[in-house]
Amino acid sequence: MSLQVGDLAPDFSMPTDDGRTISLRDLRGRKVVLYFYPKDDTPGCTKEACSFRDNLPTFSGINAEIVGVSRDDGDSHRAFRDKYALNFMLASDNDGSVVNDYGVWKEKNMYGKTFMGIERSTFLIDENGKIEAIWPRVQVDGHTEAVLAALRGEPVPSAMPAEAPAPTPAPKPAAKPTVKKAKAKPVRKAAAKKAPARKAKPAKRAAKKSKAAAKKSRKVARKPAKKSAKKAKRKTAKKKR
Repeated sequence: MSLQVGDLAPDFSMPTDDGRTISLRDLRGRKVVLYFYPKDDTPGCTKEACSFRDNLPTFSGINAEIVGVSRDDGDSHRAFRDKYALNFMLASDNDGSVVNDYGVWKEKNMYGKTFMGIERSTFLIDENGKIEAIWPRVQVDGHTEAVLAALRGEPVPSAMPAEAPAPTPAPKPAAKPTVKKAKAKPVRKAAAKKAPARKAKPAKRAAKKSKAAAKKSRKVARKPAKKSAKKAKRKTAKKKR
């Protein structure tokens, strides 16, 4: 079962970057910012650590102790601390018992590969060892400010928000009646009418008839002339004989 606000925080005992061993019992009477991060000297973890470092005076003024926890060993913690001049404790959860007790050892997915690792999370524990606020799946930007606001007693909207009821979907607008548009009938092109042949004018008809009659009369006149010429030739031929 996952931890909830108001639960008693699980006790722990872990080695720190300075060679000591820290336990939650040792910190009773002070508020504790216990934050879990995946790995030393990685971009997101470095940014988060440096933000806590820069704001440590404010945390100290509120009587709060910062403890960073990962599964890196003491040597890795010391190199990380020295590189960025970190001024708070870094604890090593060597056997993984603390990350399991706090429920932050989760299945993760990156670039299509599934693996187990620490989910970036923060627990604010009060002076009596009870959990006062929880930030799961921490987004680094603005996180330090949110923790400080909780320490001052200000509203903390990002710390374990209650599950909001599912939003009621907006009513869909009434469907408009579909009006079927009458399809326009294709306009057939009327076949082009052939112009009627023009009737010959009466004058032209008369001219044609007179020409035909003249041709006929010439033919008739030629026939007897040819016959008489043939007869004359025949008579002449007989006389010569």
